[in-house]
Amino acid sequence: MGKVFVIGGGASGMIAAIAAARKGHKIVIFEKNEKLGKKLYITGKGRCNLTNACDKDAFFENVTSNPKFLYKAFHHFDNYDVIDFFESLGLKTKIERGNRVFPVSDKSSDVIAVLKKEMERLGVDIRYNSEVSDIIIENGCFYGLKLKNSDEIHPADAVIVATGGLSYPLTGSTGDGYRFAKKAGHTVTDLYPSLVPLYVSDSFVKDLMGLSLKNIAITVLAGQKEVYKDFGELLFTHFGVSGPVILSASRFLIPYINSGEKIILKIDLKPALTLEQLDQRLLRDFEEFKNRQFKNSLNRLLPNKLIDVIIRLSHIDPNKQVNSVTRKERLYLAELLKNLTLNIERLGSFSQAVITKGGINIKEVNPSTMESKLIKNLYFAGEVLDLDALTGGFNLQIAWSTGYLAGISI
Repeated sequence: MGKVFVIGGGASGMIAAIAAARKGHKIVIFEKNEKLGKKLYITGKGRCNLTNACDKDAFFENVTSNPKFLYKAFHHFDNYDVIDFFESLGLKTKIERGNRVFPVSDKSSDVIAVLKKEMERLGVDIRYNSEVSDIIIENGCFYGLKLKNSDEIHPADAVIVATGGLSYPLTGSTGDGYRFAKKAGHTVTDLYPSLVPLYVSDSFVKDLMGLSLKNIAITVLAGQKEVYKDFGELLFTHFGVSGPVILSASRFLIPYINSGEKIILKIDLKPALTLEQLDQRLLRDFEEFKNRQFKNSLNRLLPNKLIDVIIRLSHIDPNKQVNSVTRKERLYLAELLKNLTLNIERLGSFSQAVITKGGINIKEVNPSTMESKLIKNLYFAGEVLDLDALTGGFNLQIAWSTGYLAGISI
């Protein structure tokens, strides 16, 4: 059995190390940080959305770049294999709304702890604060690597590059893997921050900061073209909007954001009601509160934080008696509640991105092994590849599947 280096102690690196070590290889992980899984630690708001318990077809519908490349890796280590793997290590899991899988403890630190414990059991040599500066290739084959501030070459039989992308650079994802890949002759596609919040130009969003809305529907338009539709949860921030539906929408806005086309987001605050049904609901509320002022008549319909903003946007005098609100004003209000419109200025940056869109060109990587087609014994896993998906545990599944396949293929 050989000596295998793994560059990066994130999700794909740790699973690759375990898979290769279980085959009997001697594994060394080089991690530039002082601990493992820094990005994994903050995923799912610190709860770690491990994977998604959907069926195979639904999984691939959520992979937005190069899903076919993933077929073999997913076949070898799918979402149910991931659940079984963690359960076998003693980590109990649970399935929540949207088939999202979390540890029962709701602690990402527990995920990292069981992976670390298994690596230690298998004798994996984990080297912290060890930043790889260069990989050495001789005669079309991986030979070894160098560490930062040292000219010493560390030789090995194979290497798995699992360095992540450019998202959340504070966790150590600074694009090192792209540099190594380019040196080996690989092409790296254009890189974009994906699954990011959206910045809007409408000043009223500041008044809604911190407001979370569940069960709303969104439609995103670029020019006259409908780019994305979704239903779920949205969060207002001091600069715009975030939350699951917004992060997913951002992935589809990447081609349009610098096109010069006007991009707007329409929020349907009452998707369960048609415009006519909403108007009837308003009529009933207005009848009940006919002697109140308009500003005091929306408490049953909307969260408090939203009422002032909706009143301003409706152009109805807040002090007007409800029984004086005209039919035209009421219909305008109903239309506003079904089509609250925001003007998108830009996408969030890599520092806010859950994932990187783009990466090492998958045509240059063997999908059956994750080995480079250009350099022997050079493997890639995880976000460094041109693979990405929507929110809900799908991106971590990509990391587990590709890392595992790289590990067992050596």
